[in-house]
Amino acid sequence: MIVLAMDSSTSACSAALWSEGRVLARRLSPMARGQSEALMPMVAEVMAEAGLGFADLDLLAVTVGPGAFTGLRIGLAAARGLALARGLPLAGVATTAAVALGVLESQRRDRAVLVAIDSRRDELWLQLFDAALNPLSDIRALPPGRAGELATGPVVVAGDAAAQVLPHLPGAILAASPGFPDAALVAELAAGQWSRGESLPPEPLYLRDADVTLPGKTMSGRLE
Repeated sequence: MIVLAMDSSTSACSAALWSEGRVLARRLSPMARGQSEALMPMVAEVMAEAGLGFADLDLLAVTVGPGAFTGLRIGLAAARGLALARGLPLAGVATTAAVALGVLESQRRDRAVLVAIDSRRDELWLQLFDAALNPLSDIRALPPGRAGELATGPVVVAGDAAAQVLPHLPGAILAASPGFPDAALVAELAAGQWSRGESLPPEPLYLRDADVTLPGKTMSGRLE
């Protein structure tokens, strides 16, 4: 399976081609703004580097949040446009899952993984995973001082808001990975979820009240 993945949901922009455990081409740049100008050129560059056309692709993938309001819509609009124009299936991937997958296995050994995403508000978006990256919680919106409600034991913290959480979690360590998703990991996640029939719809996850949960579950948040 050849997957083209895109991410512009947080403080970076990336595109990658992935196939059967191997990254064929990747572009990634940290940026707070400018994803709308950067994303499609990145897509063109990875396609050219890999020597592939859209007819060679099996799946498109994109992060669906939580994340920056504008960045999410840039990525989703680009992915939906390509899927429609090329007749390709499109899978959504939670931003928190992509960030968690970037944490080194050596750092998450015997530790849970807490992903903290900046919401540009008083609360952060938080989700807890076990060492094998199985979700232990839904995605929740909490102020940094309440992160201990999710992470009660040894934990490694990842994400672009990790520094805001660490002072409130004695014994927690900071992940060595970047605090934003890598499209290559988005592609890897999408391929596995697609094969198991677990893909998310390509629709934005956004904050409402206290919680955001994934589609198909009882939730106090909802999908837009």
